[in-house]
Amino acid sequence: MTAPLIDPFARPISYLRVSVTDRCDFRCVYCMSENMTFLPKKELLTLEELDRMCSTFIRLGVEKLRITGGEPLVRKGIMTFFQNMRRHLDSGALKELTLTTNGSQLRKFAGELAECGVRRINVSLDTLDDQKFADVTRWGKLAQVLDGIDAAQAAGLRVKLNAVALKGFNEDELFTLTEFCAARDMDLTWIEVMPMGDLGNEDRLDQYWPLSDLRKRLAERYTLTDLAERSGGPARYVRLEETGQKIGFITPLTHNFCESCNRVRLTCTGELYMCLGQEDMADLRAPLRSSDSDAPLEGAIRAAIGRKPKGHDFDYSRQAVDGQMTRHMSHTGG
Repeated sequence: MTAPLIDPFARPISYLRVSVTDRCDFRCVYCMSENMTFLPKKELLTLEELDRMCSTFIRLGVEKLRITGGEPLVRKGIMTFFQNMRRHLDSGALKELTLTTNGSQLRKFAGELAECGVRRINVSLDTLDDQKFADVTRWGKLAQVLDGIDAAQAAGLRVKLNAVALKGFNEDELFTLTEFCAARDMDLTWIEVMPMGDLGNEDRLDQYWPLSDLRKRLAERYTLTDLAERSGGPARYVRLEETGQKIGFITPLTHNFCESCNRVRLTCTGELYMCLGQEDMADLRAPLRSSDSDAPLEGAIRAAIGRKPKGHDFDYSRQAVDGQMTRHMSHTGG
């Protein structure tokens, strides 16, 4: 049971994204519906179960752990989980512990995160316009997020912004966001909007802004140099020579990055999704709770990795949303 996790296409699985809650203090239009029905707490993995689950994956070769949500920092007691995960960083088994956050709680938790061994974080921020921010998050306040970013940088955390490219929404802020990040020594990754969730209310096809177009516009103002480096995820990076900053592109639709996929996603209820763009999943909560021994859990994890598909089927090329997912992005933590 000590063999590393290798999927059917000879890809080592070394990166686990873990959603620790489906709850969030925002209601971003591409992630949640405005009136979400959240899961009963008894269905969620306890913090102790999350520890056991993540520790098992680390024992099987996972070296990068990204904590997501909903908004992970709204989960009660979540800092005890981060504190416990530090032991795997200290042992060397875990190479990186990080999180993706909306930034709303960073003023409160940035210092503790740094103490737990978190070195860099991703903050989701699609606009620097107060009204547009309120519109896209429905409930959020931009000033609170900007203050959280200040707190994170003051605590020594490396901050990268993630922006979802939304046609007709933040196209006019391409250079504003770029310059904002350059001034603060932050990198920026653009993400193509994906066909998931509340499609009846938010038309993903109308929102779709291909990153090939975004990159072309950047190249009109900056000199772009392609970088070979990878951060363990799906982003491809360029350096803007005039500013020295990195810009990332996550393009599930215009560039299929599946050939190098090294990650799986665990929901807060213990469902393991082997592919963000497929409905197939494995229930890991049942074997976790069935025994004090980790053997049933390890067996279930290996069986699930054995079903990991080669890729997903997202496609906007024929002016129709093919391969769309009915679950909300918050369900699998992005």
